[in-house]
Order: sequence, then structure tokens, then C-alpha cells
Amino acid sequence: MLSDSSPRQVAIANSQESRSEGVPKRMAVWQWRGQAIRYQQFGSAGAPVLLIHGFGASSDHWRQNSPVLAEQQRVFAIDLLGFGGSAKPQPSQDLPYRFETWSAQVRDFIREVIGEPADLVGNSIGCVVALQAAVDEPALVRSLALLDCSLRLLHERYLAQSAWPRRFGVPIFQQLLAWKPFGGFFFQRLAQPRSLRRILQQAYADKTAVTDELIELLLAPARDPGAVDVFLAFVTYSQGPLPQDLLPLVTCPTLILWGEADPWEPIAQGRELANYPAVREFIALPGVGHCPMDEAPDQVNPILQRWLQTAANPAPAIP
Repeated sequence: MLSDSSPRQVAIANSQESRSEGVPKRMAVWQWRGQAIRYQQFGSAGAPVLLIHGFGASSDHWRQNSPVLAEQQRVFAIDLLGFGGSAKPQPSQDLPYRFETWSAQVRDFIREVIGEPADLVGNSIGCVVALQAAVDEPALVRSLALLDCSLRLLHERYLAQSAWPRRFGVPIFQQLLAWKPFGGFFFQRLAQPRSLRRILQQAYADKTAVTDELIELLLAPARDPGAVDVFLAFVTYSQGPLPQDLLPLVTCPTLILWGEADPWEPIAQGRELANYPAVREFIALPGVGHCPMDEAPDQVNPILQRWLQTAANPAPAIP
């Protein structure tokens, strides 16, 4: 049990409650290492599941999934540090924008807010965060569901094997981005409705899924102070773990979903991740792009509901 003075009680005290599709919904703020972290909670009964968004997104990217999953489980969707409605502090040695930092955030959230081991569902870099958390503290993670996991194809290990234009061109461009005047200009060009729509229409196979609502929910956090520094810190980060480093160390059951039309993370390489012992299922989604939970929720939600009900064995409460 958590004491009355625990962060969980503080987080709940700073919350707004409503209903989404008939399901109780709470928008709340949790204080983590002196930083405000926004999260959403749906439902009030059942085993907990934590949804982890991808790069440049937020907990709102799960808006078509959270109420449905909450029919069977308590659903939490978190904004990673630097994204969405969460704080965007300057990158520092104490809080670098790295997978280890976000893993620590997720693990502390499970301990302090959820209060018991959880199933983790991630998209894109959120999958790598989930993998890192499952490796760092296996007792906190019941199962994993990875949706179009980031392969981190700009990682220095991939670049070292690339043809010379890519091997040298990418680091040079990253150095240019690290120069704040150029990096800031580049970010501002991207953070425009027309530019973002063009990018999303590459990522989504179904162009009709790229709505004005989606554009605005992704653009709004990009206007926050510090957003440009978060962006530049991560796009110039070519080190750290790859999925194939983490999956051999994962001990919980794992599901992988992959949009066959994902232009950024090729499914042929994604299929290789299915060879690790933790992976129970690999499901290809025909005609779907990089964000299947948002582009094709009618396909994804039933798969996740089945997985969350059957794949994860009950785990003991956190001491």
C-alpha cells in the first residue's frame, strides 16, 4: 500500500476528472525529479496497462485506444519528459533525453502512481523505452506490446555499415542541427501545419487519418518553451541501445505489431525481432503505416485487448 504522503496521492490531487466514451477519465500531473509529468488515466478496475507514445507525440496519440482498453483494464497514458504536456527542461547530465532517463521515469511512475506491475504498450521510440524499462527492472513489467518499434536506423552502428554518403552525411547534418541557429530554424520549419501534415502523410498509409485534430495535438507541445532543445537533443543522439540489444534480455511475454506500409521502420527488419525468445507473436498489419494504434484502431484495439487479457500472467504486488 502507498502512504497518504506518497507521490501517487499528490498526483491524484492535481487532477481533473471527466468521462471519455462513458469511461472515467483523469488528467493529472505527477512530480518527478522536480519536473511536472502529465498523464491520463482511464477506467478504475482491472490490471494496469501503461501506454508510451513515440517521438514528438504525447499521451493524446492514444486517444482512440485508451477508452476501449479501459473497458477491461485500468489504463494509464504518460507524456515522456520533454514531450506533450510534460516539462521540457534543458538537456543536462542529470536529465539527458536518453532511453535510460525515460526508463527511470516509467519505472518510477509504475511504482509511485500505478502501485503494481503493469503491462506496457509502446509505439516507435516508446517501444525502446518500454524495452529498456523491462530490462532495467523486470519485476515491474508484466508484458510488452510493441507497435512499429523504432529500429533506430540512424544509430552510429548502422551508419558505420552504410555507404559513404549516408555514413558521413548524417553526422555532418547532425552537427549542423546542434548549432542552435540552424537547428532552431530547422525545427520551426517542421513545426508548421503544412510541414507536419506532409510528414504524417508519409507515416500514415491512410491519408484520411491525418486530421486537423491530429495536427493540432502534435503541434501544440512544439510551441512550448524548451521544445526545440528536446528535439535537437534527440535527433543528434545516435548512441544508446538498439532493440536487438534489449530483446535478448527481456523475460516477460512480448507481442510485436507492425504496419506493413511503415516507410520509416521497414517490416522486413522488424520481422527479425520476432526471433528472440520473449516474442510470443508477431502480427503484420496490411496497408497500415507507422502509427497503427491511431491509423487503424479498429484493427489494433481487439488485438491489444486479447493480448492484455491472455498473455500476461499475474505478478505479485510491488513490495
